[in-house]
Amino acid sequence: MTVTGHTQMVGLLGWPVEHTISPAMHNAAFAALGMDWCYVPFAVPPARLKEALRGVSALGLRGMNATVPHKQALVHLVDELSPEARAIGAVNTLLMGDKIRGHNTDASGFLRALSEAHMSEADTALILGAGGAARAVGYALLSRGTRLVILNRTGERATALASDLRKALPGPQVDASVLRPETLAACAPRVDLIVNTTIVGMSPQAGECPWPSEVAYPGSVPLFDLIYTPRETRLMALARQSGARAANGLGMLVHQGAEAFRLWTGTEPPVDAMREACQDALEEG
Repeated sequence: MTVTGHTQMVGLLGWPVEHTISPAMHNAAFAALGMDWCYVPFAVPPARLKEALRGVSALGLRGMNATVPHKQALVHLVDELSPEARAIGAVNTLLMGDKIRGHNTDASGFLRALSEAHMSEADTALILGAGGAARAVGYALLSRGTRLVILNRTGERATALASDLRKALPGPQVDASVLRPETLAACAPRVDLIVNTTIVGMSPQAGECPWPSEVAYPGSVPLFDLIYTPRETRLMALARQSGARAANGLGMLVHQGAEAFRLWTGTEPPVDAMREACQDALEEG
């Protein structure tokens, strides 16, 4: 990659950013299309996010991604919000210009990945977790008319998320409860899809699993695990051993990045090149 005075810059705001593979993904996309663009990660502590946003605007960057812990804070710092970002309450993509517009591509990225995994026909879905990722997943599924059951170790967070989602998209039923063996055993066999949005089982704690050992996994229910390191989590292995299909979160990462690419460049992204770059980065990492 050669950076010139004509190179268009985009990047990532996060804290930390050392382990991100987004630069590999986006720079591979720019290279595949012969575009004079460059993607750079910026480690920005929460206390300096507002200051960093002014700097990004002043320096003329075309756009940014945002990751933990900045997604929710950016909702209150941008000039405009897309309907999805407003409803989800989180921003993961910034489009820079006369105004800073906040978008959320996590929801659309999840739906594309779900379709790619042939898991998009669910009438009722069980979501494990109630954090930021669960917000995007819940919104995405509700937008398709899917009923939701949200289970979280802290019941108050599950209840609060369910309330927020009902307000954002009235219609489909949204239930919430504490993630306990008895509640999981009662609801899991009655759903058509299970989505793990927690970080339980992510490297370096790959030996952990959010599914209680005393509860049998319902073998016919497909699993989408947002974790992609390791490529197969203990929960994914459990689902497959029970006869269910399982997919990791790499597809969601690629497709949310592809949607950000479209917003910044107005160009259709080379999704296959982006996926290959992510896989290579994970193997090297």
